Amino acid sequence: MKALTKTFRTIVLAVTTSACVVGTASAADFTLRIQTHHAPGSLPGRVFTQFVDDVETMSAGRLTINAFTSSAVVKANETFEAAKNGLLDGDMTNPTYITGKNPAFQFIGDVMGGYERPDQIQGWLAVGGGKAIADELYSSYGMHLVGLWGQGPESLSSMREIGTVADLHDWKFRSPPGMESEIFIKLGAKPVVMDFGEVFSAMNTGVVDGADASTLNTNQSLGLYDVAKYATYPGWHSMPADHLAINQKKWDSLPKDIQRIIEVALKKAAADLQQNSVVENAKTADTLRKAGITLSNWSEEDKKTFRSAAQSVWEGWAKKNDITGRLVESHISYMKKVGLL
Repeated sequence: MKALTKTFRTIVLAVTTSACVVGTASAADFTLRIQTHHAPGSLPGRVFTQFVDDVETMSAGRLTINAFTSSAVVKANETFEAAKNGLLDGDMTNPTYITGKNPAFQFIGDVMGGYERPDQIQGWLAVGGGKAIADELYSSYGMHLVGLWGQGPESLSSMREIGTVADLHDWKFRSPPGMESEIFIKLGAKPVVMDFGEVFSAMNTGVVDGADASTLNTNQSLGLYDVAKYATYPGWHSMPADHLAINQKKWDSLPKDIQRIIEVALKKAAADLQQNSVVENAKTADTLRKAGITLSNWSEEDKKTFRSAAQSVWEGWAKKNDITGRLVESHISYMKKVGLL
């Protein structure tokens, strides 16, 4: 009996020890350093924070994300390179910041004048043939594209009314890098490319007369309407989608279950952001109108004029290299299937 008891104790001790080792090994086993350009108090900043919590919770603490908001480590347009080189592990900014590396990134981050809702470009990526081409693009830079997330159409903020396409003439405004500048120049505007984090100071000091920064709600959180008294709403000209791109070697080092957790958490974040953005923008619009801010909605004719200018620029960009051309062709094919073109 004593021998049996001793044996039982030995088994219990072995099992307990084994469980402790497994628990220790799996706790905070993996870490990702991810940066976004969004401010923590903005809607996308809050969704980003929830994304981090979701990943850490679903992984039972096995994965820790060191999250950096407001481009805290490097400038927004340097985030991709920082992740590629290992200063960071992940980039959660917008692909248009890296069109200087390859113009193809424009057609991952914002097909200007094309999509009208975030789920449409996500549909192109998931079921419209976009993922295969995008994977080829990202892997050529040692990065893995997890997916896209975005708020919806953006609003232009201005010191003067931009109620029609004609009002863009001689309008000096902050523009993100990439294709946008060419489209707005065609329509008579004077874009000034600058980092997202510089928008408020540039408007406040009169460096520019307005900005294409983000959605109405995010623009308000940046304090833009303390300076600008006019905005377009609902926005239409631009419907950007931020990416989550992770260093390929870092991604490959993660277990398959954690990779899947990140993918699922990003899809949840994308849905959360789109749904909340509709509500938050409507609330913001009501608040701004009551505060005396003029909100202008472009006519269908003005939208048609903008889309025509945008498509002519798409065609020019499609000729820049093979992969850009294939992305443009893929988008046009998908837009026709879903009735956008």
